[in-house]
Amino acid sequence: MIMMQCELIPERCIACGLCQIAAPEIFDYDDEGIVLFKNEPEAHKQFVTAADEASVIKAYQKCPTRAILLHE
Repeated sequence: MIMMQCELIPERCIACGLCQIAAPEIFDYDDEGIVLFKNEPEAHKQFVTAADEASVIKAYQKCPTRAILLHE
């Protein structure tokens, strides 16, 4: 089974909030509204479980600045 990996590019984030709306169980924000992983705030890469894959893809598609990247 191939797991998808999600990568965050915080310097691209404009704090629009669309990723948290699409995948609230995965994404959260720091004090300035910049995206981070909810369960691993210090990490910039995280593997995505099959259960979360659809919502993470939706967040990726909605991000206007491509602050979220997906890798197979």
